[in-house]
Amino acid sequence: MRKNLQQLTELQRIDLKLDGLQGEKQAMLAEIAALEAKVAGAQSVIAAKSEELAVLEAERVTLDENLATETDNITRSEARLKEIKTQKEYQAVSKEIGTAKKLTTELEEQILQKSAQAEELQGEIAGEEENLQALEQNIAVQKGEVEERIAALDSGMVKDTAAREVIVKALPATVVRRYTKLREQRRGIAVVEAKDGSCLGCNMNLPPQLYNMLFRGDELITCPHCQRMLVLSHEVANG
Repeated sequence: MRKNLQQLTELQRIDLKLDGLQGEKQAMLAEIAALEAKVAGAQSVIAAKSEELAVLEAERVTLDENLATETDNITRSEARLKEIKTQKEYQAVSKEIGTAKKLTTELEEQILQKSAQAEELQGEIAGEEENLQALEQNIAVQKGEVEERIAALDSGMVKDTAAREVIVKALPATVVRRYTKLREQRRGIAVVEAKDGSCLGCNMNLPPQLYNMLFRGDELITCPHCQRMLVLSHEVANG
């Protein structure tokens, strides 16, 4: 049983190390996700501005078509003036031409406005694309560094996991199940030291007879308060 207790202590040491490494890995993965989110955000801005530009250009095309239609109408109406015989009809057509010319002036102003807006947007998009390119290059370097660190962590975790499996196979299945359940229930700490008559996991005093049984090391003792597996502290065991 003394050997089992030593193996349990080592098993927990490895598990706590793996917990820490896994936490580091998750933090690094979150770091990569944050970097990718920056790129996605920049791409989203460009996409939104590009969509806005497409709408502007479609509106300008429609205005151009309307202007062409009104210009044709003016040309036809002006040609009709030469054929008109009555003053009343002449005045009516002239009024139509005046209205159409006013409309073409408004359309031309709107086209100029849309063109100016489109040009401004194109400049903004070009600037955003330049920023995105620089951001992607910078993030690619950062992401590569983080991925290298993750690869190094994974390599270490593989070795620790292999060492863990060796210990688990050497321990009785019932002990491993109990250890695993305690780890789940006690925030990862299933094995704790006992020193000076106390459990260092919950800091509660242990019954003297129970504490003395730890020195024999011939059976698995658990704390009556927190139910964690007890081992003598390194100082006491070697004292």
